[in-house]
Amino acid sequence: MVTSKNYITVLLAAALFTRAVGDIVVPGANGTDGVLNISTNTVIDLSRAVTAAWDSDNSANAGKGVYDASKWAVVFKYSSVTIRSNATVTFRNHASRAPVVWLVSGDVRIDGNVNLDGQNWVYAPLHAEPGPGGGRGGQGYFGSGLKSGSGFGIGGGSMAQGGNYGAIPGPRPAYGNPSILQLIGGAGGGGATGDYDRGGGAGGGAILVAARDTIEINGKISANGGSAVSGYDWPSHGAGSGGAIRLISNSIQGRGAVNALAGGANTYNGQVAVAGFGRLRLERVQTLDLGNGTISFGPDPSVVTLAQGSEALIWPPTGAPEVRITSIGGGAVSLDPRAGFGAFGPDVALPITNRTFVTVETKNVEPQSQVIVRVTPRANANFLEANAAIVSSTNSAIQWQAGVDVNVGYSAVQVRVVRP
Repeated sequence: MVTSKNYITVLLAAALFTRAVGDIVVPGANGTDGVLNISTNTVIDLSRAVTAAWDSDNSANAGKGVYDASKWAVVFKYSSVTIRSNATVTFRNHASRAPVVWLVSGDVRIDGNVNLDGQNWVYAPLHAEPGPGGGRGGQGYFGSGLKSGSGFGIGGGSMAQGGNYGAIPGPRPAYGNPSILQLIGGAGGGGATGDYDRGGGAGGGAILVAARDTIEINGKISANGGSAVSGYDWPSHGAGSGGAIRLISNSIQGRGAVNALAGGANTYNGQVAVAGFGRLRLERVQTLDLGNGTISFGPDPSVVTLAQGSEALIWPPTGAPEVRITSIGGGAVSLDPRAGFGAFGPDVALPITNRTFVTVETKNVEPQSQVIVRVTPRANANFLEANAAIVSSTNSAIQWQAGVDVNVGYSAVQVRVVRP
Protein backbone atom coordinates (compact mmCIF):
# COMPACT_ATOMS: atom_id res chain seq x y z
CA MET A 1 0.00 0.00 0.00
CA VAL A 2 1.02 3.58 -0.56
CA THR A 3 0.15 6.04 2.14
CA SER A 4 -0.32 9.67 1.33
CA LYS A 5 0.05 12.51 3.82
CA ASN A 6 -2.16 12.50 6.89
CA TYR A 7 -4.60 15.32 7.64
CA ILE A 8 -6.64 16.44 10.60
CA THR A 9 -9.92 18.36 10.64
CA VAL A 10 -9.61 21.04 13.31
CA LEU A 11 -10.53 24.69 13.73
CA LEU A 12 -7.74 26.91 14.99
CA ALA A 13 -8.89 30.32 16.16
CA ALA A 14 -5.41 31.78 16.62
CA ALA A 15 -3.92 33.43 13.55
CA LEU A 16 -0.98 35.47 14.85
CA PHE A 17 1.40 36.42 17.61
CA THR A 18 1.74 40.15 18.38
CA ARG A 19 5.07 41.95 17.93
CA ALA A 20 6.18 45.57 17.87
CA VAL A 21 4.52 48.20 15.68
CA GLY A 22 5.61 48.06 12.03
CA ASP A 23 5.40 45.66 9.11
CA ILE A 24 4.43 42.10 9.94
CA VAL A 25 7.11 39.56 10.82
CA VAL A 26 7.40 36.60 8.46
CA PRO A 27 9.29 33.76 10.19
CA GLY A 28 11.97 32.14 8.04
CA ALA A 29 11.84 34.88 5.39
CA ASN A 30 15.63 35.12 5.11
CA GLY A 31 15.70 35.82 1.35
CA THR A 32 18.04 32.91 0.63
CA ASP A 33 16.13 31.85 -2.50
CA GLY A 34 16.81 35.30 -3.94
CA VAL A 35 14.51 37.40 -6.10
CA LEU A 36 11.70 35.79 -8.09
CA ASN A 37 11.22 37.97 -11.18
CA ILE A 38 9.12 36.29 -13.89
CA SER A 39 8.58 37.92 -17.28
CA THR A 40 7.78 34.84 -19.45
CA ASN A 41 5.78 31.67 -18.88
CA THR A 42 7.70 29.64 -16.31
CA VAL A 43 7.39 26.21 -14.72
CA ILE A 44 8.77 25.96 -11.17
CA ASP A 45 9.96 22.39 -10.71
CA LEU A 46 9.25 21.44 -7.10
CA SER A 47 11.10 18.15 -7.52
CA ARG A 48 14.38 20.13 -7.47
CA ALA A 49 13.77 21.26 -3.89
CA VAL A 50 16.49 20.34 -1.41
CA THR A 51 15.35 18.28 1.58
CA ALA A 52 16.02 20.48 4.60
CA ALA A 53 14.41 22.36 7.47
CA TRP A 54 11.91 24.90 6.19
CA ASP A 55 13.72 27.90 7.72
CA SER A 56 17.26 26.89 6.72
CA ASP A 57 19.65 29.05 4.69
CA ASN A 58 19.15 27.99 1.07
CA SER A 59 21.77 30.28 -0.51
CA ALA A 60 23.73 27.32 -1.88
CA ASN A 61 20.64 26.19 -3.81
CA ALA A 62 18.94 29.52 -4.34
CA GLY A 63 15.70 29.34 -6.29
CA LYS A 64 15.15 25.60 -5.78
CA GLY A 65 13.36 25.85 -2.46
CA VAL A 66 13.48 23.32 0.36
CA TYR A 67 11.22 20.36 1.05
CA ASP A 68 10.50 19.87 4.74
CA ALA A 69 8.89 16.47 5.23
CA SER A 70 7.79 17.28 8.79
CA LYS A 71 5.78 20.24 7.46
CA TRP A 72 4.82 18.55 4.17
CA ALA A 73 5.62 21.68 2.17
CA VAL A 74 8.04 23.00 -0.43
CA VAL A 75 9.18 26.34 0.98
CA PHE A 76 10.75 29.25 -0.92
CA LYS A 77 12.30 32.18 0.94
CA TYR A 78 12.35 35.04 -1.56
CA SER A 79 13.52 38.61 -1.01
CA SER A 80 10.77 39.80 -3.39
CA VAL A 81 8.34 38.39 -5.96
CA THR A 82 7.32 39.99 -9.27
CA ILE A 83 5.16 38.18 -11.84
CA ARG A 84 4.87 40.46 -14.85
CA SER A 85 1.80 40.80 -17.05
CA ASN A 86 1.33 38.13 -19.75
CA ALA A 87 3.52 35.72 -17.75
CA THR A 88 2.13 32.60 -16.06
CA VAL A 89 3.84 30.60 -13.32
CA THR A 90 2.90 26.93 -13.06
CA PHE A 91 4.39 24.10 -10.99
CA ARG A 92 5.72 20.59 -11.52
CA ASN A 93 4.91 18.51 -8.47
CA HIS A 94 7.32 17.26 -5.87
CA ALA A 95 7.23 13.46 -5.45
CA SER A 96 5.24 13.94 -2.24
CA ARG A 97 2.81 16.30 -4.01
CA ALA A 98 3.39 18.78 -1.20
CA PRO A 99 1.90 22.30 -1.32
CA VAL A 100 3.87 25.52 -1.89
CA VAL A 101 4.90 28.17 0.64
CA TRP A 102 6.40 31.55 -0.33
CA LEU A 103 7.97 33.45 2.59
CA VAL A 104 8.91 36.90 1.29
CA SER A 105 11.04 39.45 3.12
CA GLY A 106 9.95 42.22 0.71
CA ASP A 107 6.88 42.82 -1.45
CA VAL A 108 4.87 40.58 -3.79
CA ARG A 109 3.42 41.94 -7.03
CA ILE A 110 1.45 39.64 -9.34
CA ASP A 111 0.44 41.27 -12.63
CA GLY A 112 0.44 37.93 -14.47
CA ASN A 113 -0.84 34.57 -13.28
CA VAL A 114 0.14 32.06 -10.60
CA ASN A 115 -1.58 28.80 -11.54
CA LEU A 116 -2.02 25.82 -9.19
CA ASP A 117 -5.07 24.39 -10.98
CA GLY A 118 -5.73 20.67 -11.02
CA GLN A 119 -5.46 18.93 -14.38
CA ASN A 120 -8.61 18.27 -16.36
CA TRP A 121 -9.77 14.69 -16.95
CA VAL A 122 -7.46 12.25 -18.76
CA TYR A 123 -7.95 8.86 -20.41
CA ALA A 124 -7.27 5.68 -18.45
CA PRO A 125 -4.96 4.34 -17.15
CA LEU A 126 -3.56 7.79 -16.28
CA HIS A 127 -4.67 9.90 -13.34
CA ALA A 128 -5.19 13.65 -13.69
CA GLU A 129 -2.39 15.40 -11.83
CA PRO A 130 -3.36 17.80 -9.01
CA GLY A 131 -1.97 21.19 -8.24
CA PRO A 132 0.70 20.97 -5.50
CA GLY A 133 -0.97 19.81 -2.31
CA GLY A 134 -4.07 18.40 -4.02
CA GLY A 135 -5.43 14.92 -4.81
CA ARG A 136 -5.31 13.16 -8.17
CA GLY A 137 -8.37 12.39 -10.22
CA GLY A 138 -9.76 8.85 -10.19
CA GLN A 139 -8.92 6.48 -13.01
CA GLY A 140 -11.32 5.64 -15.81
CA TYR A 141 -11.98 2.13 -17.15
CA PHE A 142 -8.99 0.53 -18.94
CA GLY A 143 -9.95 -3.14 -19.00
CA SER A 144 -11.04 -5.92 -16.69
CA GLY A 145 -7.86 -5.60 -14.61
CA LEU A 146 -7.89 -1.80 -14.44
CA LYS A 147 -11.42 -0.64 -13.90
CA SER A 148 -12.47 2.82 -12.73
CA GLY A 149 -11.66 4.16 -9.28
CA SER A 150 -12.34 6.99 -6.86
CA GLY A 151 -10.74 10.40 -6.71
CA PHE A 152 -7.85 10.87 -4.29
CA GLY A 153 -7.60 13.08 -1.25
CA ILE A 154 -9.65 13.22 1.94
CA GLY A 155 -12.68 14.53 0.03
CA GLY A 156 -12.12 12.52 -3.17
CA GLY A 157 -15.31 11.56 -4.99
CA SER A 158 -16.45 8.01 -5.58
CA MET A 159 -16.92 6.88 -9.17
CA ALA A 160 -18.93 9.46 -11.12
CA GLN A 161 -18.81 11.88 -8.19
CA GLY A 162 -16.98 15.18 -7.82
CA GLY A 163 -14.45 15.88 -5.09
CA ASN A 164 -15.07 18.21 -2.19
CA TYR A 165 -13.06 20.47 0.11
CA GLY A 166 -14.60 23.49 1.80
CA ALA A 167 -18.12 23.52 0.34
CA ILE A 168 -21.09 22.65 2.55
CA PRO A 169 -23.19 20.95 1.34
CA GLY A 170 -21.05 19.09 -1.16
CA PRO A 171 -20.72 15.66 -2.75
CA ARG A 172 -18.48 14.60 0.17
CA PRO A 173 -18.11 15.98 3.72
CA ALA A 174 -16.00 19.14 3.93
CA TYR A 175 -12.56 18.84 5.52
CA GLY A 176 -9.81 21.14 6.73
CA ASN A 177 -10.58 24.44 8.47
CA PRO A 178 -11.06 28.12 7.56
CA SER A 179 -7.58 28.97 8.87
CA ILE A 180 -6.05 26.58 6.27
CA LEU A 181 -3.83 25.16 8.98
CA GLN A 182 -2.55 22.63 7.88
CA LEU A 183 -2.05 23.80 4.27
CA ILE A 184 -3.81 21.29 2.03
CA GLY A 185 -5.33 21.35 -1.46
CA GLY A 186 -8.47 20.03 -3.09
CA ALA A 187 -9.62 16.48 -3.79
CA GLY A 188 -10.00 14.63 -7.08
CA GLY A 189 -13.18 13.53 -8.79
CA GLY A 190 -14.00 9.88 -9.42
CA GLY A 191 -13.58 8.09 -12.73
CA ALA A 192 -16.50 7.27 -15.01
CA THR A 193 -18.82 4.40 -14.19
CA GLY A 194 -19.18 1.37 -16.44
CA ASP A 195 -16.67 0.63 -19.19
CA TYR A 196 -15.87 4.25 -20.01
CA ASP A 197 -12.26 5.37 -20.05
CA ARG A 198 -12.62 8.95 -18.78
CA GLY A 199 -10.98 9.72 -15.46
CA GLY A 200 -11.96 12.39 -12.96
CA GLY A 201 -10.55 15.91 -12.72
CA ALA A 202 -7.79 16.55 -10.18
CA GLY A 203 -7.97 18.73 -7.10
CA GLY A 204 -6.66 22.29 -7.07
CA GLY A 205 -3.36 22.89 -5.29
CA ALA A 206 -2.51 24.90 -2.19
CA ILE A 207 -0.23 27.90 -1.67
CA LEU A 208 0.63 30.17 1.24
CA VAL A 209 2.11 33.58 0.39
CA ALA A 210 3.37 35.59 3.36
CA ALA A 211 5.01 38.97 2.66
CA ARG A 212 6.43 41.50 5.10
CA ASP A 213 4.71 44.55 3.62
CA THR A 214 2.49 44.36 0.50
CA ILE A 215 0.85 41.73 -1.67
CA GLU A 216 -0.52 43.37 -4.81
CA ILE A 217 -2.57 41.26 -7.23
CA ASN A 218 -3.54 42.77 -10.57
CA GLY A 219 -3.43 39.42 -12.36
CA LYS A 220 -4.63 36.13 -10.91
CA ILE A 221 -3.81 33.42 -8.40
CA SER A 222 -5.84 30.28 -9.07
CA ALA A 223 -6.11 26.86 -7.46
CA ASN A 224 -9.17 25.59 -9.30
CA GLY A 225 -10.22 21.97 -9.61
CA GLY A 226 -9.81 20.09 -12.87
CA SER A 227 -12.84 19.63 -15.08
CA ALA A 228 -14.69 16.52 -16.17
CA VAL A 229 -16.14 16.19 -19.67
CA SER A 230 -19.43 17.95 -20.31
CA GLY A 231 -22.01 17.68 -23.03
CA TYR A 232 -21.47 14.02 -24.00
CA ASP A 233 -23.80 11.08 -23.59
CA TRP A 234 -21.86 8.77 -21.27
CA PRO A 235 -22.05 8.17 -17.54
CA SER A 236 -20.76 11.14 -15.66
CA HIS A 237 -17.40 11.30 -13.97
CA GLY A 238 -16.35 13.73 -11.31
CA ALA A 239 -14.59 17.09 -11.37
CA GLY A 240 -11.91 18.07 -8.87
CA SER A 241 -12.60 20.42 -6.01
CA GLY A 242 -10.99 23.80 -5.58
CA GLY A 243 -7.76 24.02 -3.56
CA ALA A 244 -6.52 26.56 -1.02
CA ILE A 245 -4.91 30.00 -1.14
CA ARG A 246 -3.74 31.76 2.01
CA LEU A 247 -2.34 35.31 1.87
CA ILE A 248 -0.65 37.06 4.81
CA SER A 249 0.72 40.60 4.59
CA ASN A 250 0.60 44.10 5.99
CA SER A 251 -1.47 45.14 2.96
CA ILE A 252 -3.36 43.10 0.34
CA GLN A 253 -4.43 45.16 -2.65
CA GLY A 254 -4.94 45.23 -6.42
CA ARG A 255 -7.59 44.70 -9.09
CA GLY A 256 -7.02 41.06 -9.97
CA ALA A 257 -8.60 37.77 -8.95
CA VAL A 258 -7.99 34.98 -6.43
CA ASN A 259 -9.90 31.77 -7.14
CA ALA A 260 -10.19 28.26 -5.71
CA LEU A 261 -13.25 27.12 -7.62
CA ALA A 262 -14.65 23.70 -8.44
CA GLY A 263 -13.85 22.16 -11.80
CA GLY A 264 -16.55 22.02 -14.46
CA ALA A 265 -18.78 18.96 -14.15
CA ASN A 266 -20.31 16.52 -16.60
CA THR A 267 -24.08 16.12 -16.83
CA TYR A 268 -25.67 12.80 -17.79
CA ASN A 269 -29.40 12.07 -17.72
CA GLY A 270 -29.95 15.01 -15.40
CA GLN A 271 -27.24 13.94 -12.95
CA VAL A 272 -24.39 16.39 -12.35
CA ALA A 273 -21.05 15.33 -10.93
CA VAL A 274 -20.74 18.50 -8.88
CA ALA A 275 -17.48 19.31 -7.10
CA GLY A 276 -16.93 21.56 -4.10
CA PHE A 277 -15.23 24.93 -3.79
CA GLY A 278 -11.86 25.27 -2.09
CA ARG A 279 -10.81 27.67 0.67
CA LEU A 280 -9.41 31.21 0.68
CA ARG A 281 -7.86 32.95 3.68
CA LEU A 282 -6.71 36.59 3.98
CA GLU A 283 -4.72 37.91 6.95
CA ARG A 284 -3.65 41.58 6.82
CA VAL A 285 -3.11 44.67 8.95
CA GLN A 286 -4.62 47.35 6.70
CA THR A 287 -8.32 47.40 5.90
CA LEU A 288 -9.20 45.44 2.77
CA ASP A 289 -11.89 46.90 0.53
CA LEU A 290 -13.83 44.02 -1.02
CA GLY A 291 -15.98 46.34 -3.14
CA ASN A 292 -15.99 46.96 -6.89
CA GLY A 293 -12.68 47.74 -8.53
CA THR A 294 -10.66 45.67 -6.09
CA ILE A 295 -9.56 42.04 -6.01
CA SER A 296 -12.34 39.56 -6.76
CA PHE A 297 -12.44 36.36 -4.74
CA GLY A 298 -14.12 33.03 -5.40
CA PRO A 299 -15.28 31.55 -3.10
CA ASP A 300 -15.70 34.16 -0.38
CA PRO A 301 -12.55 34.31 1.74
CA SER A 302 -12.13 33.99 5.47
CA VAL A 303 -10.70 37.38 6.55
CA VAL A 304 -8.65 38.18 9.68
CA THR A 305 -7.33 41.58 10.75
CA LEU A 306 -3.82 41.50 12.19
CA ALA A 307 -2.33 43.93 14.69
CA GLN A 308 0.60 46.04 13.54
CA GLY A 309 3.90 44.23 14.01
CA SER A 310 2.21 40.83 14.13
CA GLU A 311 4.14 37.64 13.49
CA ALA A 312 2.52 35.50 10.83
CA LEU A 313 1.54 32.02 11.96
CA ILE A 314 2.92 29.85 9.17
CA TRP A 315 2.43 26.40 10.74
CA PRO A 316 0.03 24.97 13.33
CA PRO A 317 1.24 26.14 16.75
CA THR A 318 2.78 23.98 19.44
CA GLY A 319 0.05 22.02 21.18
CA ALA A 320 -2.23 21.93 18.13
CA PRO A 321 -4.01 18.64 17.37
CA GLU A 322 -1.91 16.11 15.45
CA VAL A 323 -2.67 12.82 13.72
CA ARG A 324 -0.59 10.34 11.76
CA ILE A 325 -0.70 6.74 10.59
CA THR A 326 2.01 4.77 12.39
CA SER A 327 1.56 1.30 10.89
CA ILE A 328 -0.41 -0.70 8.33
CA GLY A 329 -0.62 -4.45 8.78
CA GLY A 330 2.13 -4.20 11.37
CA GLY A 331 4.49 -2.47 8.92
CA ALA A 332 5.83 0.90 10.10
CA VAL A 333 4.89 3.96 8.06
CA SER A 334 7.50 6.60 7.28
CA LEU A 335 7.01 10.20 8.34
CA ASP A 336 7.61 11.07 4.68
CA PRO A 337 5.37 8.73 2.66
CA ARG A 338 5.24 9.22 -1.11
CA ALA A 339 2.27 9.19 -3.44
CA GLY A 340 3.98 7.73 -6.47
CA PHE A 341 1.97 4.50 -6.91
CA GLY A 342 5.01 2.36 -7.61
CA ALA A 343 7.44 5.02 -8.79
CA PHE A 344 9.24 4.77 -5.47
CA GLY A 345 8.01 1.37 -4.33
CA PRO A 346 5.30 0.91 -1.71
CA ASP A 347 5.57 2.56 1.69
CA VAL A 348 4.18 -0.66 3.15
CA ALA A 349 3.91 -4.00 1.31
CA LEU A 350 1.30 -6.49 2.55
CA PRO A 351 1.07 -10.24 1.98
CA ILE A 352 -1.99 -11.52 0.16
CA THR A 353 -4.83 -10.94 2.60
CA ASN A 354 -8.44 -9.83 2.64
CA ARG A 355 -8.23 -7.56 5.66
CA THR A 356 -5.65 -5.68 7.67
CA PHE A 357 -5.38 -3.15 10.49
CA VAL A 358 -4.30 0.49 10.36
CA THR A 359 -2.86 2.01 13.54
CA VAL A 360 -3.19 5.76 14.10
CA GLU A 361 -1.65 8.06 16.72
CA THR A 362 -3.23 11.34 17.82
CA LYS A 363 -1.93 14.07 20.09
CA ASN A 364 -3.95 16.89 21.68
CA VAL A 365 -7.14 15.23 20.44
CA GLU A 366 -10.12 14.42 22.63
CA PRO A 367 -10.92 10.69 23.06
CA GLN A 368 -14.51 11.49 22.05
CA SER A 369 -13.28 12.43 18.57
CA GLN A 370 -14.09 10.43 15.45
CA VAL A 371 -10.97 9.03 13.75
CA ILE A 372 -11.71 7.95 10.18
CA VAL A 373 -9.32 5.94 8.00
CA ARG A 374 -9.82 6.19 4.25
CA VAL A 375 -8.43 3.65 1.75
CA THR A 376 -8.52 4.64 -1.94
CA PRO A 377 -7.47 1.89 -4.38
CA ARG A 378 -5.61 3.00 -7.48
CA ALA A 379 -8.18 1.16 -9.63
CA ASN A 380 -11.00 -1.42 -9.62
CA ALA A 381 -12.93 -0.14 -6.61
CA ASN A 382 -14.43 2.83 -4.81
CA PHE A 383 -12.76 4.13 -1.67
CA LEU A 384 -13.80 2.78 1.70
CA GLU A 385 -13.78 4.38 5.15
CA ALA A 386 -13.59 2.82 8.59
CA ASN A 387 -13.90 4.33 12.06
CA ALA A 388 -10.96 3.65 14.35
CA ALA A 389 -11.33 2.68 17.98
CA ILE A 390 -9.02 3.49 20.90
CA VAL A 391 -6.63 0.65 21.78
CA SER A 392 -4.37 2.47 24.25
CA SER A 393 -3.62 5.93 25.59
CA THR A 394 -1.07 7.90 27.60
CA ASN A 395 -0.97 11.48 28.83
CA SER A 396 0.69 12.53 25.56
CA ALA A 397 -0.96 10.39 22.87
CA ILE A 398 -3.83 8.07 21.98
CA GLN A 399 -3.42 4.97 19.81
CA TRP A 400 -6.34 4.01 17.56
CA GLN A 401 -6.91 1.08 15.24
CA ALA A 402 -9.23 0.44 12.30
CA GLY A 403 -9.81 -2.77 10.35
CA VAL A 404 -9.96 -2.22 6.57
CA ASP A 405 -10.48 -4.46 3.56
CA VAL A 406 -7.47 -4.91 1.26
CA ASN A 407 -7.63 -4.41 -2.49
CA VAL A 408 -5.00 -6.04 -4.72
CA GLY A 409 -2.55 -3.45 -6.03
CA TYR A 410 -1.70 0.00 -4.74
CA SER A 411 -3.95 2.03 -2.47
CA ALA A 412 -3.62 5.41 -0.78
CA VAL A 413 -4.35 5.43 2.95
CA GLN A 414 -5.23 8.62 4.80
CA VAL A 415 -6.72 9.57 8.14
CA ARG A 416 -8.81 12.48 9.33
CA VAL A 417 -10.15 13.47 12.73
CA VAL A 418 -13.51 15.07 13.43
CA ARG A 419 -13.40 16.59 16.91
CA PRO A 420 -16.49 16.86 19.13
